[in-house]
Amino acid sequence: MNPAPIDAHEPWMRRLHADTGYLLYRLGLRSGQLFNASLQESGLRLRHYAVLRFLATSEGALQRELSARLGYDPSAIVGLVDDLEKAGFVERRPAPDDRRSRIVVLTGDGRGFLRDTDEAGQRVTAELLDPLAADERETLHALLLRIAEAGLA
Repeated sequence: MNPAPIDAHEPWMRRLHADTGYLLYRLGLRSGQLFNASLQESGLRLRHYAVLRFLATSEGALQRELSARLGYDPSAIVGLVDDLEKAGFVERRPAPDDRRSRIVVLTGDGRGFLRDTDEAGQRVTAELLDPLAADERETLHALLLRIAEAGLA
């Protein structure tokens, strides 16, 4: 018995690049590769940068909050914070509400690192989005932000 021939017009037969989720995944990987290459000299990676960026907009955070907000496994956060603390970019301090808990706080050196790497991050984004016009970049960012706010909260 021969299987039925494949009908190329079936919805499940669409080309791989017709799948928006796959494209987002591939672009995310490429963005991470480019960003990690720009950070290579520092010994840090995009995940470290994300922790620093989050802390730059807060007065500090519990490690479990970092895990929840960034979507990283709690055990990964411990290692990332350890690395950042060794680099002098963050400190663990007693939490004001519960002295048994520790909050992670960005240091002056951490702020300096973010300032120094901001231009590299903008170059990575510019390289990745080079095929788009400026208004298309703004539209893409607005759409991705809307999706992120709805789905990653």
